[in-house]
Amino acid sequence: MILHRYFARRFLMTFLGVFAVFFLIMTFLDLVEQLRRYARAEAGFFDIFVLTLLNVPQALHRIMPLIMILSAIALFLSLARSSEMVVTRAAGRSAVRALMAPLAVALAIGLLAVGVLNPIVASTSKEFESRSNALRGKESVLSIGSSGLWLRQGGADGQTVIRAQSANLDGTILNNVTFIRFDPAGGPAQRVDADRATLATGAWQLRQAKSWVLTGNETPEAGATRHGTLDIPSSLTPDQIRDSFGTPSSIPIWELPAFIDRLRTAGFSAQRHLVWFHTELALPAFLVSMVMIGASFTVRHQRGGRTGLMVMFAILLAFVIYFIRNFAQVLGENGQLPAILAAWAPPLAAIALSLGFLLHNEDG
Repeated sequence: MILHRYFARRFLMTFLGVFAVFFLIMTFLDLVEQLRRYARAEAGFFDIFVLTLLNVPQALHRIMPLIMILSAIALFLSLARSSEMVVTRAAGRSAVRALMAPLAVALAIGLLAVGVLNPIVASTSKEFESRSNALRGKESVLSIGSSGLWLRQGGADGQTVIRAQSANLDGTILNNVTFIRFDPAGGPAQRVDADRATLATGAWQLRQAKSWVLTGNETPEAGATRHGTLDIPSSLTPDQIRDSFGTPSSIPIWELPAFIDRLRTAGFSAQRHLVWFHTELALPAFLVSMVMIGASFTVRHQRGGRTGLMVMFAILLAFVIYFIRNFAQVLGENGQLPAILAAWAPPLAAIALSLGFLLHNEDG
């Protein structure tokens, strides 16, 4: 037990050191990028620095497997250099048993990354996009709530709020839709209800519509008119609507199942969010596989120039597994693989592969 605590403490300190180094590097690189991007915007250095701090957690979360493999390699090289692993094996402890403590730490870090870091990344990502859009003069045009689908568009004659009960996959066809137009002063000017609205070039094309004028002293229902077809000018494009969904990483994992249900209720495909949800759940297993890959090549006593070669093989295999994971995620988002298979197959396969390497190299 004492030996396990020692290895766990060593690995945790190594991970924190590597994490701190990458935090400083990512902060510096992102600060330079934000300064370049907003060089012409009316933003001070403090605003840019805040944007950088908001964007860094997302970058660190994305490269967490890289941090884990480098931490594992650094730990086992240190143990091999000091012959501590040799002494441990000579005392009757197998390499697999010696790995239990680092694997437990990696699993705990993965659980913290899913349960704590993921909501932090989601919150900072939202705030980053909000501040970034404010500096660039852009705003999100779509939101999905329990009461339906909501859109907003603007023009010279004021803003228009759109609510629909459901929509097609790209948000260009809305069913049971309501348009409420506001005048430039912010007061309601017109309401239009329709069975269906289709987004064409420069306008919404409404079918079976009924409109009410909300200005003047006349009762709105008395002046209501019905239209078989009606066009409402719009500056929205399908790309703007799709982009307004944002990325699944901007939604905390605890809220993602409910958001997926709302997407499906509104008529949108939730495959991308479902794959992301399972990928996040599989993150602890993927981090464990990174530790096992690092141990497979560096847990033995190193001799001469083989150390660099083993480190290169470990990092290369980790990048291959990472690429396969991303490729499987893309296949899952396209519907070519089930979401669970796309998310869980790569880390479980990596664990099995690295465990086979460890057992093959195990002497005892």
